[in-house]
Amino acid sequence: MRLTDCYNFHDFRRMAKQRLPGPIFNYIDGAADDEVTYRRNTAAFEACDLVPDVLRGVADVDMSVTVMGQKLSMPVYCSPTALQRLFHHQGERAVAAAAGKFGTMFGVSSLGTISLEEARRISNGPQVYQFYFHKDRGLNREMMARAKNAGVQAMMLTVDSITGGNRERDKRTGFAIPFKLNLSGMTQFAIKPSWAIDWLTHERFRLPQLENHVKMDGGALSISRYFTEMLDPSMSWEDVEQMVREWGGPFCLKGIMSVDDARRAVEIGCSGIVLSNHGGRQLDGSRSAFDQLAEIVDAVGDRIDVMMDGGIQRGTHVLKALSLGAKAVGLGRYYLFPLAAAGQAGVERALETMRIEIERGMKLMGCTSVSQLSRRNLRFRS
Repeated sequence: MRLTDCYNFHDFRRMAKQRLPGPIFNYIDGAADDEVTYRRNTAAFEACDLVPDVLRGVADVDMSVTVMGQKLSMPVYCSPTALQRLFHHQGERAVAAAAGKFGTMFGVSSLGTISLEEARRISNGPQVYQFYFHKDRGLNREMMARAKNAGVQAMMLTVDSITGGNRERDKRTGFAIPFKLNLSGMTQFAIKPSWAIDWLTHERFRLPQLENHVKMDGGALSISRYFTEMLDPSMSWEDVEQMVREWGGPFCLKGIMSVDDARRAVEIGCSGIVLSNHGGRQLDGSRSAFDQLAEIVDAVGDRIDVMMDGGIQRGTHVLKALSLGAKAVGLGRYYLFPLAAAGQAGVERALETMRIEIERGMKLMGCTSVSQLSRRNLRFRS
């Protein structure tokens, strides 16, 4: 496959599967346990129908939105995801540059493979820093201070990952960071030599946000042990409230799924929440963010920016989420597969495809701005 053969999410996924060794493809593609929630995330949109209006004069469409004080040129953003240089040597550099080109937000992960400071140099567009809550409170404060010094506008604390999900595809191949592959996993690397050449001929793999705390050399702390040993399962609302005060700017919680938690996020001063089940990678059997969206918007949507991610594969999925009241929608695998397939050019093609689909969909819905999308335009199948 060539990049010019890719017209949608499924095309990018196929191209990535052709290029990547099986263990790495399955790390992106896989989810927890039986992967029920992973499948449900996209299937949820299929139970919702769009009801368009016509003859509305849609020559000019404005798809911009404002979230956490940052204006995005389109209502999707690149959610923070880990380890991107595993998928393509350009990694976060490609995604930051592409997001900046399209005027949308880029999420820098604390498990990212370039530094916060480099991400800001690549693009001065909207960015958010995603981090985890550590047992070491000093490390938490240090990460927030570093983000502020780098010029990051908003913080995003992930709250659904106090322990790692049961990702059985990774267990079958022995995938881990550092690599601890079994024979099956090593064989799959051997039959995709272009990835290995790419890996070996570019700079050393690093985790700049954590390299003083999580070392990747022999006998060191692995990514899986990072989740089980360094993250604090005793994290409480009081802890997060203190962090919100210390940050003093837009602060978002990623992984909210219940109305009670959404209300508590408002009470402690958060600016935004992201409804998310971590792409189905944590608690299998959990509800999809799209299915939870309406009741949470009804409860807190007038007091906090409500966003969602999970399962987004089409512009029409975005329109349905916006119609239910989401301020913006996060993309994860949607840009990771094109990154793996073709680096920055792949991410740019994917974002351009999404931009075109959203604009076309808005015109066909009879809407010239995101604010005109509403539940009046939706019907749900029983």
